[in-house]
Amino acid sequence: MKEDKDSRWFELERVPKDYIFSKEYRPQNVDSPACNSIPVIDLAITTKPVNIGHSQPAVEEIFKASQDFGFFQVINHGIPEKKVTDAMDVLKEFFDMQSKETATGGIPRKRGYIYTSSTDFMKDGVYLWRENIKHPCHPLEECVHLWPDQPTRYQEVIAAYLVEIQKLSSRILDMICEGLGLKQGYFKDTSEVQLLSSNFYPPCPDPTLTLGILPHYDPSLITLLYQGGSTGLQVMKDGQWVNVGAIPNAFVVNIGNQLEIISNRKLKSVKHRVVTSANETRRSIATFVNPSPDCIIEPAKILVNELEPSVYTASQYKDYVQRNKAFGDYTTAIQSALQSES
Repeated sequence: MKEDKDSRWFELERVPKDYIFSKEYRPQNVDSPACNSIPVIDLAITTKPVNIGHSQPAVEEIFKASQDFGFFQVINHGIPEKKVTDAMDVLKEFFDMQSKETATGGIPRKRGYIYTSSTDFMKDGVYLWRENIKHPCHPLEECVHLWPDQPTRYQEVIAAYLVEIQKLSSRILDMICEGLGLKQGYFKDTSEVQLLSSNFYPPCPDPTLTLGILPHYDPSLITLLYQGGSTGLQVMKDGQWVNVGAIPNAFVVNIGNQLEIISNRKLKSVKHRVVTSANETRRSIATFVNPSPDCIIEPAKILVNELEPSVYTASQYKDYVQRNKAFGDYTTAIQSALQSES
């Protein structure tokens, strides 16, 4: 560590041993080219929903991407660039704060959000190379006052951002419904943007030894991620880790476990992780669109028939979360929901 008393935990010349993962988890291809086959979908080519069977190009592209990759990016999504920039700026301010409270990870959970420093999450005795803040978002009007009050504009800026995210997530879910053959608004009363999780990944002396986030599946319906044009996100494709391209002002969308279940495995929830960089700082905002806690999660009735029987057992969402609440255990959540096949 540098001798400067104001140095932060990541200002190091080498990676400390308690941040070095075993070879099983250690990334080998942090500098590999981005996977150009992961679709980038222009939402400007879609205006209003159309009848099922007469899908517009963006609907067809989203559905195919959800089947083949479980991941896609959207551009021309309608969220004002300033609201996104303001959100990224205020989160940068939050992570840059040098107050004792944030620097030590001592923010009490009772205040409605959780800040975790690099030493607050451990996997097999190893720390992740990141800082994180997460908090609930629904109902928005009941959550806002529980969020950080420093920086002073945090609550106002993030609330405005989440209003836009809710609109975009509803739009994408409607398009997925159309692709699946479900009625428009199928998720209208049973899904909300319920959780925000923002990560700060500082430069790392040796990215081949560390991880920002462990390999996992998302337990959500869908997840919307803004990564600010920075690299680091990797997805598992054909048994290999590939980098997701960093496109300015684009949102990464991925299919979560719940939507894979509801689609009766027509759509794909895919394992992903975040690797670090020697030179680049990565900041991201992930928003998780989840079912209502009391919802029964099972394949949609219209998607189940004699030729395509249900391959998942029904489960109440809150029970599912309780069973798989530890971060990292989501990697086995889909398998635990599958019925045994004879």
